[in-house]
Amino acid sequence: MLLNEAPGKEATLYSRLPSGRLKCTACARLCEIPEGKVGLCGIRGVVDGKLRLLVYGKVIAGHIDPIEKKPVTHYRPGTSIFSIATTGCNWLCKYCQNHDISQRRKIEGTEMTPTEVVENAANYDADGIAYTYNEPSIFIEFAKDCGIEAHKRGIFNIFVSNGYDTPESVNMMNEFLDCITVDFKGSGKQEFVRRFIGIPNADPIFQTLKNIRDKTSIHTEITDLIVPQVGDDLDDAKRLCKFVYDELGPDTPIHFLRFHPDYKMMEFDSTPVETLEKHHRVAKEVGLRYAYLGNVPGHPLEHTYCPECNSVVVGRYGFSITSWNLTEKNCCKSCGHRIPILGKPKKIHKNRFQVIW
Repeated sequence: MLLNEAPGKEATLYSRLPSGRLKCTACARLCEIPEGKVGLCGIRGVVDGKLRLLVYGKVIAGHIDPIEKKPVTHYRPGTSIFSIATTGCNWLCKYCQNHDISQRRKIEGTEMTPTEVVENAANYDADGIAYTYNEPSIFIEFAKDCGIEAHKRGIFNIFVSNGYDTPESVNMMNEFLDCITVDFKGSGKQEFVRRFIGIPNADPIFQTLKNIRDKTSIHTEITDLIVPQVGDDLDDAKRLCKFVYDELGPDTPIHFLRFHPDYKMMEFDSTPVETLEKHHRVAKEVGLRYAYLGNVPGHPLEHTYCPECNSVVVGRYGFSITSWNLTEKNCCKSCGHRIPILGKPKKIHKNRFQVIW
């Protein structure tokens, strides 16, 4: 893409190289961009010697979601989220269900200032804003400005992220972000991420999680998209779970998500539920206390179980909370064990039909 005008706003995360190119530091690709061109994401480009976030203030999608859809289960459960995105992405996922947004290399969207984004969230009675559908670190300067305004209104901020970030972007997250869910694909296996995502390896994701742990107080949850045949190896899942246990702690929630065919991977089947159950067992064997299955509404492993007495402390059906068996201090009503969940739901959805697996 050749640029001859200066849309958007000057970015913050970049440095100048001796060659005259600018190095973008918003994500781990660290694109070195010449004058008049954009990075791989398609939305950060050099105009008149400055790196500009070309989609600043351009919202391509906005939707009200339950927080559980992110998925996030241990931060402000039962709250509603105003989800927004821009075009572009730093990954090239062949299975992307949001490919019409993320793989669109056009500078377009509804014009919205950060204040207008927050006003929309407030008008919809949303408790938080999620930066999602594409990778939010590539539009982090816009997200930060929205997030700072959101905090003024008592609205929290969530990233749904691939975690392919830099120390610079983590430092910026710390200025406004309350929660992040980092979404691994195929447990981060090198062969998988090279073939289906277009990155050399998942090393920057692991480093990002360590940086978030060490430098921020951002609530973190992990997801892992399990793709049948090519991204469902249990040894890879065990390595990921061991990393989460050792580096983030046994109380860190991990969600194993069911793949469904989409975009350039229509020839694959949906992930067998039995495969997800095996991954769940691996997580528990490693010592992770809170493991979940995603995209399998009605499965018993959607629930939160007390790690001490195995009682259902939070019942779920899909994105709805169906029972809440915690005290005022979020302790298990059966045995008193403290459950690391921040907040309480506004509404309990009862009488849901339960699928028996």
